[in-house]
Order: sequence, then C-alpha cells, then structure tokens
Amino acid sequence: MPHRKGEDLFNPGLIPCKDCQGYKWLRWQVWLCRLAVLPLIVFHWRPRLGVLARCRPCPLALAEILLLTDDSGLQHVVEVRTEEMEEGCLELLGQQEEDEWRDDVQLLNVEKTLLRYFVLQGLRYVWLDRRETFCPVGVLNEDQTCQDLHGFLKGLSPREQSMRRTMFGKNLIDVPVKSCLKLLFDEVLNPFYVFQVFSIVLWMCDDYYYYAGCIILISIISIGISLYETRKQSIALHNMAHLVTDVKIRRESGEEDSVSSVELVPGDCLIIPEEGLLLPCDAALLAGECLVNESMLTGESVPMLKTSLPADDRTYSSDTERRHTIFCGTHIIQASGGRPGGDGAVAVVTNTGFFTAKGDLVSSIMYPQQCSFSFQKDAMKFLFILGLIASCGTIYIFVILLKANVTWSELIVRCLDIVTIVVPPALPAAITTGTIYAQKRLKKHGIFCINPPRINVSGKVSVFCFDKTGTLTEEGLDVWGVMEGRPAGFSELVPDPKLLPPGHMQSALACCHTVKLLRGQPLGDILELKMVESTGWNLQEPEGDGDVVHAEFGGHKVLAVMKPSNQQPLFQGTSSSEAVAIVQRFPFSSALQRMSVVTVAHGGRSALAFVKGSPEMVTSLCGADSVPPQFSSTLRTFSSEGLRVLALACKPVDVNSDLMNMKRAEVEKDLQFLGLLMMKNLIKPKTEDVIDILTKAHIRTLMVTGDNIFTAVNVAKSCRMVGPDDKVIFVTATPRTAQSLPTLRFSLEDEVAQSSTYDMDQGGPPDYHLAIDGKSFAALRDHFPEDLPKVLMKATVFARMTPDQKAQLVKELQSLNYCVGMCGDGANDCGALKAADVGVSLSEAEASVASPFTSKTENISCVPLLIREGRCSLVMSFSLFRYMVLYSVIQFCSVLILNTVKTTLGDIQFLFCDLFLVTVLVFLIGRGGPSEQLHPCRPPGRLRSLPVFGSLFLHTCMIILGQLAAFFITTKENWYIPLNSTVFGKDNLPNMENSCVFELSGYQYIFIAAVVTKGYPHNKPFYHNRMFLCFLVLQLVVMTWLVLDPCPFFSQILQLYDFTNMIFGLLLIVVAADNFLVCCLLELLIDLGLLNCLRRLRGARPSKKQYKRLKVVLSDSASWPPLDQTQTPTDQPVVHFR
Repeated sequence: MPHRKGEDLFNPGLIPCKDCQGYKWLRWQVWLCRLAVLPLIVFHWRPRLGVLARCRPCPLALAEILLLTDDSGLQHVVEVRTEEMEEGCLELLGQQEEDEWRDDVQLLNVEKTLLRYFVLQGLRYVWLDRRETFCPVGVLNEDQTCQDLHGFLKGLSPREQSMRRTMFGKNLIDVPVKSCLKLLFDEVLNPFYVFQVFSIVLWMCDDYYYYAGCIILISIISIGISLYETRKQSIALHNMAHLVTDVKIRRESGEEDSVSSVELVPGDCLIIPEEGLLLPCDAALLAGECLVNESMLTGESVPMLKTSLPADDRTYSSDTERRHTIFCGTHIIQASGGRPGGDGAVAVVTNTGFFTAKGDLVSSIMYPQQCSFSFQKDAMKFLFILGLIASCGTIYIFVILLKANVTWSELIVRCLDIVTIVVPPALPAAITTGTIYAQKRLKKHGIFCINPPRINVSGKVSVFCFDKTGTLTEEGLDVWGVMEGRPAGFSELVPDPKLLPPGHMQSALACCHTVKLLRGQPLGDILELKMVESTGWNLQEPEGDGDVVHAEFGGHKVLAVMKPSNQQPLFQGTSSSEAVAIVQRFPFSSALQRMSVVTVAHGGRSALAFVKGSPEMVTSLCGADSVPPQFSSTLRTFSSEGLRVLALACKPVDVNSDLMNMKRAEVEKDLQFLGLLMMKNLIKPKTEDVIDILTKAHIRTLMVTGDNIFTAVNVAKSCRMVGPDDKVIFVTATPRTAQSLPTLRFSLEDEVAQSSTYDMDQGGPPDYHLAIDGKSFAALRDHFPEDLPKVLMKATVFARMTPDQKAQLVKELQSLNYCVGMCGDGANDCGALKAADVGVSLSEAEASVASPFTSKTENISCVPLLIREGRCSLVMSFSLFRYMVLYSVIQFCSVLILNTVKTTLGDIQFLFCDLFLVTVLVFLIGRGGPSEQLHPCRPPGRLRSLPVFGSLFLHTCMIILGQLAAFFITTKENWYIPLNSTVFGKDNLPNMENSCVFELSGYQYIFIAAVVTKGYPHNKPFYHNRMFLCFLVLQLVVMTWLVLDPCPFFSQILQLYDFTNMIFGLLLIVVAADNFLVCCLLELLIDLGLLNCLRRLRGARPSKKQYKRLKVVLSDSASWPPLDQTQTPTDQPVVHFR
C-alpha cells in the first residue's frame, strides 16, 4: 500500500488535501508505456492511472511522484523536486527547522543538504521530516511573534537572502502563458475532440466525406476560437498578476540597496518611500504609517491607514494583524513617520509569490473553488446512460446486419456508427451556452464573475445574508448628537459637537481617529471624517523632519496635530489656540471593536489616551464608577431609533514614559467613560424594494452586522426584513464560567412584551424573528448545539458579529442544506463572502479576492438581478441538456428504423440535420433573457429527478411513435414501392422509407426545441428571443417546402424521393403537427404535476433538505422558543426532527 499522510498536508485557502500518496518511477514500465500512444492519452485524462501504471508505492520521504486528493475529490499528480542548499544554511531558520532538516538529511544519507519540495497551483510545499509530510513553505515562519519580526529591522545578510531565496523561491505570481502548440495539444486531447477524431475516421470509412469534411472544418474553427480565447485570457491574467518593480531594502550592514522585487524573500527589511508604491509582496509595517488603497483585494475603495506593528510576544498572523499588514497588490498612497526626517516607512516582508493576498486572488481565478452543485455531475453521469442505450442499439444493429449477410467491415462500421449518434460529444459544451449568455448580460449591468459555474448556483439560493453598513445603509454617516456621561448621569443631548464645552469629550472627538492628509485633503474612514468635521478642529501633519513640531510637544515624535478653530479653552488652564498632538495610534479592529490614540498637550505638559468603539466594549474597559447608571437604557433608546452609537473614554498617561512604544493593552484599560456619539445612518433607497422582492420570492433575508443589536433590529424593521406586525425575540446565551453554568434565554422586546396579548405559555407568536449578537452566537455554538439549528431557522438579525463569526454563520446555514448567498462591501466580510455559495462584493473593482461576484452597483439591486440570471441560466441548461439528449434520440430512432429495412440516412441528410437544424438552435436557445420578476418557486437543480426522466421518457415514446407513424403510413399507400433488398445502406438512396422518416424527423428537431425551451416563470417567453423564433420559422418553412414541393436540385443533393402526391405531403405535416401538439400537452401536464401521482404511490417522504424538515417541526411546536425562561444545557426542551 502507498504511504499516506494526507491529514497533515494542507494548503491555506486553496486546496486542503485529504490524502497524499508517495510513488517512485519504475523505469522499465515508463518505457513500456511510451511505446504505446493510447495509454498516454488515457493517462492524460486520468493521471492517477498513469501513476499506478508507471510507479510503485513508497514512503513520502523517498517519493519522486505524489498523488494528492483534495477535499472535492479531484486528484493531482505532482513531481517532487530537489535542490542543493549551502551546508549549514538551515541553521538560519531557527533550531526547530534545523533539527527537522537534519533528520531529513540523515534519512536520505546524502552528504549535501537537499531541499525536497513540490509546487501545486503556484504554492511551494517542502518536506519536514519531523512532521513526516510536505508542508507549505510558509509554515517555517508560522510561529514568528511580532517581536521576532521587529528583529528583521537590521536587514538580512547576503547569505541569509540566498538561502531564503532557495527555500521560498522567487517572488513572482507567475501565470503561465502556454504556447499555441501546447494549447493545441491540450485541446486536441480533450475527450470531446478525441471522440470527434474517432467519429470522423469512422465516417470516412463509411464514405460520409461531405459530413466528415464539414465536421473537420467546424472543429478547426472551434479549436481556433478556443485557443484564441484561452490565450487571450491567460495573457490578461498574466499581465494582471505580473508585478515586478525595483524596491529598496536594508542590508545587515546598514546599507540600503535597490533590488528587483523578484529577489525579495520573507525577512527582507523593505524601505517604503514617502510617495508610496504598488507593493509586490505582503509586509508587516514596523515603523511609520501608510495610507493604502486595498480596493483590488477587498473591494473597499476608502483608503485605510496602516500603523506600525507593536513589538510584543503575540504570534503574528496577517488575519489578526490586518491593520498592521500591507498586502501585495495594494497601492500605498503615502508613507510617513518611519525614517529619520519623517519621510517613508519601514516594513518586513512576510509572504511572497502565491502565498500573498494577491496570489490568493490569482489562484481563485485560475483554480476556482469547486462547488457541490450536482447539475454538471449529473450531466456527465447521464452520458453513461446514453452509452448503455447505444450498446443496446449496437446489439440490435449487429443482429439485423448479421442476418443481412453484410461484410464484417461494414458490420463493424455500422455498429460503431450507432455510438457516435447516441452519445452527443458536444453535450458538455452545449449546456454551458446559457451560462455564457448570462455572464455577458451580467457584465453589461456591472456584475463581474470570476467563477461562471456559480451563476447556475445563484439560481438555487434559498437564503441571502447582508452586511449592514455600506450594503443596506449608506456608507456615509451624519453626526446626530453627543451626550457627555458623568457618574451621576448623562448630560443633555448636544446636537452639534462644536457646542460642547471645552474638555476631554471634545478632545476625544477631535483626536480619536486615523484620518490622514494627502495633498492637503483629509482621507480616511467616512465615519471618522464626519466626526472630525463636526468638531471644527483642523488636522495638520509635520513637514520635513518635524523636529520643530516634536519640540513643541515635549520632544515626542508627532504623527499629527489637531488644532481648534475657535477661541474657547481646550484644557483647563490652557488656551484653545494650543494644539493637541497625536503620538500613537491603534487602528480600529473588528475583533476588538475599538480603536485608540495617545495624545500630548502643547508643551508636553500632559498626555491623554482616548478610546472609541462599541459602547458595550468601551464600558467594559472603564471603571464602573465612571459609567452613568442609565447607560444601558440610554443606549437601548438610541439604538432602537436606528442610530449608530459610539462610546468614548479616556485615561491620563505618564507624559514622561515612552509613548511611542506603549502597548495597546496598557492604553485600553482602566478608562474613564466620557460619553456617547450618535450618528444617523440612512437606508439606501433601493434596499427596501430589494428586500421586499426577495421576501415575495420566498428567499430568506438575514442581516449580519458588527453594529449594536438594537440598531440592527431597527434597520431590519425599516427595510422590511422584519415586518411591522412581526415580533422580535432576543436570544441571550452566556458561556460557562467558574461560578455559573452556560445559560440560554429568549425574551421579547420590552415594548412588545408590554403590549402583547398572546399567551406566553404557548411559546413564541406565529410570526416572529430572533435576534442574536456575536457573544451569544459563540456561546450557543459551544454549549447549546441542539438549539443552534432552531435559532438559525428563525433568526433574522445577527449583530456584533466578528468577521470569523460571519463565516461561521454561513457554514452553519450550509450545514442545514441552505444554498447561501452573501452580500457585503468586502472589507470585513471576506471570509463570509468566500464561504458562501454565492458571494457578491459591492466594489469598483472588476475582480476581488473577496467573492466570485463583484458588482459596481452601490446598492443591493444587483442581488435579485443575479438570482434572476442564475435561474434563467439554470433553466436554460436543463433545456439544452434535454434538447441534446432528444436530438440524439431522434437520430438514433431514424437510423434504427431505416437500418431495419436495409437503408440509412444520407451524408448530406446528416449534415442538414446536425448543422442547419440542431447546431443553430443550440446556440440560439440560450439567448432568451430572464423573467422581469422573481417567482416564489425556485427551479429544479437536479437532473436525476422524476420530472426530467419522465419528460425524456415520454418525449422519446412520442418521437418513436411519430417516426413509426410516418413509416407505416408510407408503406400502406397503394403507390408504395418496396425497397430493393439486395443492397444495403446508401446504395438504396433515394427511397420512400428514407424520405418519409427524414422529413418527419426534421420537424421533430424543430418542434422539440420549442417544447423544451422554458419560458414562464423564470425566463421570458421564447418569442422574446427573436432570433431563435425567426430561425424556427425559417426552418419550418424550409422543411415544409422540402415535403410539399422541393426543387429537383435540392432533392438530388439531399437524396430525397420525389413524392408527387401533395395529399401525402400534407398528411406527413399533419402527423408532425399532431406529434408536436402531443409533446406540448405532455410537457404542460408534467409542469402541472402529472408525475406527482407516482410519488403518491410510493408514499410521502420527508425532504432531503434539513432546513425544510426542521421548518415543519418548528411550525408544529408550541413549546419553542420558551420565553422568559433561563435554560441550562441539561434542562432545555428538545425538538426532534427526522
């Protein structure tokens, strides 16, 4: 058995491999396989077979070839490479890695130090013997602390850089652009074209020269177009990913050298110029501040301030330290405060190549995440069913021809010809045309997609989650008022912060922010810009080396200066003309729900720290004696009115301490509560209409926000996510502590509870929504897993959710078999957007690492449009699938009937049916657009369903009956001339049997396209597809002309028998019309539920979707949720469902 160690092999964010097997080459088997061409083609399709045929299993430590299986079941074959390294150079990576590598060297018994690695989708994996597996090379730096990163300020020696370059590889996001010859080779070896080559050879053997020639021409054109598009996309992606520039790094000697960004390695000390640059790597900011634009990665167009990383013992992670990490591909607009003279900044390289954020974006485009949607898989499985049908047809033809005493060569050709008819090689390409048209329509509306298969998935969305700020509500905020807090209570509401008396509250509003100046214009978060603007204070930044400014504030290094514009006192004993300097910033963290600054008064006489954040978090950091007793009721009042509420606090700091190097934990504790800032956040004009559309379409809508729960509930009511008469029940869960057990409680809003008239003993009201915050959500997941699915079924508002919790929520909903959509601005929603089945990022960028869909629309109106296009594409895919299958059935029946009487279809007849009739219709069916409205019923998503199989079976029966009717009507006519039975095949053409079956089947190709093309409710009626309708009419006219009065020239070309009897031609048309009407009637009855009677025979079965089963149980439960009862894990009511 091959050596397996799959559980340790991982690939962050791309392909977690669940199985890894090692193999070594067997040279004689390799040469044996090279002597045969066919095995090499099979190995190209199934690399695993190639490994098994040419290799033997071995331990991973000795493997030359690895067979990897990812979580989606895809297999990858990679070659293990070795590279010589300098002796002893691994010691530079630290003791742990040194020991690991020394073990590896002893295992291999090699005197030289060898690096063993492989590259999968751009990521390099190295062998670590202690772990007995290959790990991403980034794991060598995974335990680095923030203090360790500060140790790189001195720079790397040339030897260290050389070693690290060998270990980590070049800093390139290299998207290979294959040569035309390589692309042609890959395209021709596609199973579709291999089958085409087999078919063409077969047709040539059967003297179908015209048909084979046309297929060759079409294949050449198709391959040419495919090569052009593939190469064009590869070049575009290569140019987007390619980023090579000159950067300046610090050497160990202290010198600063300009090098190519390709040579950067993790650990390099990067010097960022004042004017900024396009960063070619991920880097942690060690000194200074940078104003950056991350729109390409997160979709967030507002510039963000990055501050220097604190030098503490925390383990560094780019996810948790986002405010101190600058990501590859972001544009650094301005850098300051990091070097002597005040210009520029200093950072350390943390990731290079495909391990960077931009590399993750490129990988998501090159190797899109596999979705669990079953349509494509079912379509491929159905090809095997057609293969079985072809086998039956082959056996039948074999018997018929054997009785006819044909030659063995003709018998083999005829039998194989059946396979080329029944199995349509163009099926996989045909069913994607609807998706291609949908993608083009979405692009016209400013919605860009980097993963087209997700378009079909969007048609099955059953629940859609929305971020609040910037998604449901306007990005901008207006200051609504300020209330100062004192131990005795709150002061009166001050609508304008300029009217505040001089004091700490006014200073906090003016200074607690991360706003920067760019060419004299303030840039930063819109909330902070509005807050600073409301105070009337002015922002200034030191110029040049800033020594004069530093001296004015006691010699402290100043980041920014805030000056009041009025003549009121600023601090007690000072005049308002004196400014306040910001000397340290700790940017806002979603996980911490706060930000803070350290300020110094003019002259350096005193220092204060200010903290701004969520009221609950800020008060938890304040002394209890400084928080007004009315805090909770006041916060609830303002939040319930839909206001964005922020709390501010301060604390005195020792002005003689090292303010620049203060730890965040020291600043944000033992605070004194200052007051509340209320800001009005208006709902976007389109929000209410979109939520109403989704609700009417029976698509659940959820709000997932980091804001206060009462504010979120108010916004949910304002946008009709919660109906005006619906009740809101708050879910409060607490974790286990040393003194208490975990608890769970359901309670109504105060005002609802007072006016409610329903019986509390009967549980919750019929129409109710649950609201829960992040802390309760975490406790619910940990301590009340039985209640979690029920809460998810009824919860509409999720507040105070961290980015990780948003992603967890999406996965929990998916575990209930929901198809989950997520819409956000991309900033704090990246994890949820990527985890969702359909993620939509509202961004100006055309592609974002955040999600497969990016919309340039500034509101959520893109969501119903995307769902409508998804439903249209999905329905079209079903229609095209059924049409391609029935097209094969029509031709299969024609050939079987004609072969039975020793004739067949002619060369030009095949050409006429396949090109003029079928191919044109396949490319035109998908042009129909989506319906203007979202219907409450979602389209089916599985091909293996009773309506699909029933429809195909019934239409197949009608097709057979139609052709047999035409055949027997012809043979019963008194002028019928029997076929010459001494010859077989095309030598009998033209004849009556061939002509009647060909003409009837021609009508079937046309009307089946009309029958299976769905309109209402998800698509526009097919007559809106004018080009499709025009070609249908044209084809009907041509077929009618061929039946009634064809000119001799076309009769000769098509080898048609000239029926001089006009009555017979009209009779054939009547048969075709009857066939069409019966198929239409059957399709209508199937849509109306004709086949449901078969389901009744087997009895009612519960839904396969867990959320549907749970919904039935909850609707019948009178005991859940238990209101105003505090539960522990041992006494909660149990709701069972199957």
